[in-house]
Amino acid sequence: MSTTSARLAVAGAALVVGLAACGSSGGSPSAPSAAGGGGGAGGATAPARPPHTTLDVLVTNDDGVGSAGIDAVARALAALPNTAVHIVAPAANQSDTGGKTTVGDVSHDETTTASGLKATEVSGFPADAVAVALNDLGLEPDLVVSGINEGQTLGPVVDLSGTVGAARAAATRGIPALAASEGLGDTYNYAPAVTQVLNWVAAHRAALLASPSAGTPAVANLNIPNCFAGGSVRGLRELASEPKDTVPPTVLVAQTCRSTASPADEIGAFNAGFATLTSVPASPKG
Repeated sequence: MSTTSARLAVAGAALVVGLAACGSSGGSPSAPSAAGGGGGAGGATAPARPPHTTLDVLVTNDDGVGSAGIDAVARALAALPNTAVHIVAPAANQSDTGGKTTVGDVSHDETTTASGLKATEVSGFPADAVAVALNDLGLEPDLVVSGINEGQTLGPVVDLSGTVGAARAAATRGIPALAASEGLGDTYNYAPAVTQVLNWVAAHRAALLASPSAGTPAVANLNIPNCFAGGSVRGLRELASEPKDTVPPTVLVAQTCRSTASPADEIGAFNAGFATLTSVPASPKG
């Protein structure tokens, strides 16, 4: 059995990242408002503030602060003009923990990422990391980026994903959030995924810097195929999130970036080499 097959056989679920347009979980995502508004009654209300020019980004994940994916995306975001990046993430791998939170105190300490970026490690789940950033460290991000996760986080597994769980923890506080994941593979080159994240940030930067409005943002869930076997990412498809996989094994399979197929569904498009962007609700469906 190849390394990829072995990983796919044992992978219980994937991971992710997210803000995009608000809207129902079954609809295609659209450009978000400043706060991704569109939440119903009871949604969090972000405080009004004057316009500003520096985009403040909180970067977190579920693979742990020492993972290659978070290092790659945080370094790229920090290199953008007028962008401040803060990294707060679990001290250890917390994949497949969804939106779990710790009962009781959670500790945090200063650390660095794989390449030496200043970071804070949290002794808890991904959602705990967001809480520490907002409550204990007093950060006020314009955007939370969760990822880049190792392994796809497509619709059927979003509720299991700690990557999405962290993004949802931000969204329920009224903060736009993007969950980002790269597909499973024998090797990982995060450059194509980083490019997709930067493209998303560039497209939404003006809205993110505008004064927030009332509402609970949805989570933008971005999945980028892993083209380790050849080919390249074939483009971005904005699609409806799939609540279930009609053929369960297709959720966590290797992608075919040299495919010429053009499926119209999230899982099919991703497996055929397209990056997919969907909108998922800030809270799991009961």
